[in-house]
Amino acid sequence: YNLPRSKKPQKLPTILSEEEITTLLDQPENLKHKCILFLIYSAGLRISEAVHMKVADIDSKRNLIFIRGAKGKKDRTSLLSQKLLIMLREYYRIYRPKEYLFEGETGGQYSVTTIQKVFNKALKASGIKKKATVHSLRHSFATHLLEHGTDLRYIQELLGHESSKTTEIYTHVTKKAVDKIVSPLD
Repeated sequence: YNLPRSKKPQKLPTILSEEEITTLLDQPENLKHKCILFLIYSAGLRISEAVHMKVADIDSKRNLIFIRGAKGKKDRTSLLSQKLLIMLREYYRIYRPKEYLFEGETGGQYSVTTIQKVFNKALKASGIKKKATVHSLRHSFATHLLEHGTDLRYIQELLGHESSKTTEIYTHVTKKAVDKIVSPLD
């Protein structure tokens, strides 16, 4: 049958401002929780990518993070923040993870649910009223890079998007160009 499909509504992602990100990332007192949220935001990771991250995936010499077998079974690299690297060294010294970068109390991968709870607790403690999720950190990463002048093509690579169309959504939420436009009323 050649039936027309109804259009899926295109919803814009929830973006946290840089100030909101700073406030949110300051909330967790537990070093492991702080490192997880910093990692997700600073590298633009999906929550599943953070959970699957292994100790060997951190390349401190080249300031890169390897994301292996991400969505679509593709490998990619992302940025390793110097601020995060300092925190990860402290974290490693205290927790001594064996295989996965973030392990549960009995070893093995850290739980996605636990990360969501950590994020929600930090969001509530920071007083941010937006309906944000852990994935909002990834959206915010991309938007902030775009606002600081990073080329869309590089952002596409860092996020692991196959199509540039997927990455172009961030041009709709960035305030980079919009804040230069003056309302006709003004």
